[in-house]
Amino acid sequence: MRISERGQIMIPRRIREQCGFNHDVEVELTPTDQGLLIHRRTSARHPVDAVFGILEQNESVDDYIEELRGR
Repeated sequence: MRISERGQIMIPRRIREQCGFNHDVEVELTPTDQGLLIHRRTSARHPVDAVFGILEQNESVDDYIEELRGR
């Protein structure tokens, strides 16, 4: 495989079919010690994104937990 001038690579059809990489599938590249790992991007929300912004700007985690406990 070669990388084009625009930074594109062609994944052979056999590999795309084995991995389920259709033309509209989003993928992520993760650097590893051996090179790059290509995997399908999941539609699930990251756990951190699910709770990001739950606290008021000046509220502490301890105060929030105490409020949840009803103290």
